[in-house]
Amino acid sequence: MTRVRVLVVDDSVVSRRFLTESLGREADLEMLRPAPNGRLGVTRAKEESPDVVILDVQMPDMDGLETITEIRKAGCSMPVIMFSASTEHGAATTLEALSRGASDYVTKPTALRSGEGAAEEVREQLLQKIRALTQSARPVVARRSEGQRATERRNRPVRAIVIGVSTGGPNALGRLMPMFPADLPVPILIVQHMPPMFTRFLAERLDKICPLHVREAEHGVEIRPGEVWLAPGNFHMRAVRSGPFARLELDQGEPENSCRPAADVLFRSAVEVYGGDILAMVLTGMGQDGLRGCVAIREAGGQILTQDRASCVVWGMPRFVEESGLSDAVLPLDELAAEAVRRLNRSSRVVTSQ
Repeated sequence: MTRVRVLVVDDSVVSRRFLTESLGREADLEMLRPAPNGRLGVTRAKEESPDVVILDVQMPDMDGLETITEIRKAGCSMPVIMFSASTEHGAATTLEALSRGASDYVTKPTALRSGEGAAEEVREQLLQKIRALTQSARPVVARRSEGQRATERRNRPVRAIVIGVSTGGPNALGRLMPMFPADLPVPILIVQHMPPMFTRFLAERLDKICPLHVREAEHGVEIRPGEVWLAPGNFHMRAVRSGPFARLELDQGEPENSCRPAADVLFRSAVEVYGGDILAMVLTGMGQDGLRGCVAIREAGGQILTQDRASCVVWGMPRFVEESGLSDAVLPLDELAAEAVRRLNRSSRVVTSQ
């Protein structure tokens, strides 16, 4: 068995020990000698070519941002997982690191010496992400739905776009959202798997680069055309009918697919409000969140687009939808917005002609 070689870059002795000892228990991982600072981390990334790097965000001299920048400048393409504090500064810095080439992140527990439950949860998150980011690529043949039913779906009016995304999502959304026109005639509702604070900073970053107004969702707000709402961390986001209007509802119900927010929750609620007049997108991410929601959307007659494997950081969420035969089109990330707009325009022309 070929083991995954893991390099830890962290100035904290406690963090280095926690990571090397806890991850080192896994038979499929080989823990390389950790680097106590960013400069040495860059050197070892170049010389030892690890399969994955776990990189601390806050370090003296050369911090995580500078380190990921130098790693990418050196031509090192291995996945890099940021190990960040769950604070406002940590959230903002982590999002910046993702924009500079980091692959994913895990937030640190408040104390690694205590809180065994929290430490074990972090360990499990890291193991899941390491394995997902380093799994070998599988050949995929893209499928597009054809025939009468597919034509009927393409011709159906679209009153809302719903998006589910996880690992690799901040960068994927950063490329996707600016491609939508400022006069988009429908709302966009997004579930991105992220903790609290991270979603607020992500919404603010997207709002700066997107022609549409992007905000973190608030309980009770009316859903209006041309607006983009991002589910806040640790809250499910649902569309609900309130008299003649559709509104957003936030709650802390049980996680689904180990996620809160969960795309399945949003997708199912959208069907209750819009019926089949929905266009769903399932983008890069681990696991199968969004699959059951897509089943509901398909049963209602809605349309589903999935991101192709080649442009995904992790081909998990879209893979389950695609392999279940639910996807109307499998497309590279950079083609998804244009395809959505084409479908919106096509359905509008059909409705007008009728």
